[in-house]
This record gives sequence, structure tokens and C-alpha cells, in this order.
Amino acid sequence: MEKLKSIGNLKTFLEEVKVELVKCSWPTRKELFGQSVVVVISVIILGAFVGLCDLVNMSLLNYIIR
Repeated sequence: MEKLKSIGNLKTFLEEVKVELVKCSWPTRKELFGQSVVVVISVIILGAFVGLCDLVNMSLLNYIIR
């Protein structure tokens, strides 16, 4: 009996999810592409900045150790 309740709860949950997903506003292909480009460029810039900071810190540490 408990298992049937769980299945009923799952069915209700999935129906409610479907209703909510219809209410969402989905981006167009152009908007999605533009946002993806922004994310990729941001990750590249942040990665370069972190790499540069690491290089500077390693150089300073080597200078202090010598």
C-alpha cells in the first residue's frame, strides 16, 4: 500500500513539473548562443588571470627561497 502512495506522489509531482515547465520562458537559439559565448570567454579570461597570478606567486616564492 505504501508503494502505491509513492507512485501516486511521483505521478503528481511529474504532472506539476510539466505544468511549471510550460510557464517558463525559454531562450531563443540566438540568445543561448550569445550567452554561451559570454560564458566561454569569461572562463578563458578568468583562467588566464588565475594562471598569471600563479606564475607571479611562484616567481616571488622562488625569489624569496633563494
